[in-house]
Amino acid sequence: MTIQENVSLKTLNTFGVSAKARLFIDINTEEDLKDLFADEQLKNLPHLVLGGGSNMLFTKDFDGLVIHMNIHGVSNRTEGDDVYVTAGGGEVWNDLVNYTIDNEFAGTENLSLIPGSVGASPVQNIGAYGVELMDIFHSCRAFEISSGNMRVFTKEECNFSYRDSVFKSAYKGHYIITEVTFKLSKAFSPNVTYGAIQHELDNRKISSPTINDISSVVSFIRVSKLPDPKTIGNAGSFFKNPIIPVGKFIQLQSNFPDIVHYPSTAGFIKLAAGWMIEQCGWKGKVSGNTGTWKNQALVLVNHGKATGNEIFNFSGEIIKSVESRFDITLEREVNII
Repeated sequence: MTIQENVSLKTLNTFGVSAKARLFIDINTEEDLKDLFADEQLKNLPHLVLGGGSNMLFTKDFDGLVIHMNIHGVSNRTEGDDVYVTAGGGEVWNDLVNYTIDNEFAGTENLSLIPGSVGASPVQNIGAYGVELMDIFHSCRAFEISSGNMRVFTKEECNFSYRDSVFKSAYKGHYIITEVTFKLSKAFSPNVTYGAIQHELDNRKISSPTINDISSVVSFIRVSKLPDPKTIGNAGSFFKNPIIPVGKFIQLQSNFPDIVHYPSTAGFIKLAAGWMIEQCGWKGKVSGNTGTWKNQALVLVNHGKATGNEIFNFSGEIIKSVESRFDITLEREVNII
């Protein structure tokens, strides 16, 4: 276990912004975590857990300890048609998706090509194209920083909601997820509730899609709309889709009949943040070294030399613009450091 000093984080965040960690450590096992936090001096330092760096924006150097989760390994066990797949927190999310598809385990296919790590997936309750992580989540193991003990969290204990979990609220900063177990299935029933999926299947003349077909279509849609972080810095969707009461939605719809929306929980409607941002004239806009992506206004990009503060301030201008026109306050989905 080696602690490094003044480590650049530029290649460890998908925005590709420059930032440094005063201290940095790779965690390869749960024992590494136990050893790390057994040191009282290190335990009391500000710390940041870093997986794939796909959901954060560094606006400054981190004056503390960055803990890079690098625990790997994937295994599975079968109970009838149910398959329980367990993956280390450091596994790349899409590598796990590919593993399940290769083995014909159904459940992750709509979540293909989402950037990030397995360990971060429950924190954010990642989701896309009609599926959320909580739909396939079974349990996770997590290290409790205060006690140095391991704890298993069930789905119910994670208190999942839209892009949220107990790890972002009550237990934020208290636990570090080391592995996640997913409940998948050998029985495949395609989820094509997201309209673009069915449209693309029709284009391909596929009437009875396989798991691989759904994954391929979802990946195609994502690539057509979202930029590759390896090509241009970004963190995917920068803002959450707002969820508002039906009453407020009816008022909005009377003023904006074409407003894009989706069903949500009882009494609420989910709005498409990207549509509102586009209506305010931001799609494809370039401002200095940052801007919005040409094919999806929900994505903010780094055109090469943007600082975290430049991107953050630009997002603030978008928030003000949407609020002024729609009386809706957008919430940033990425973590601001």
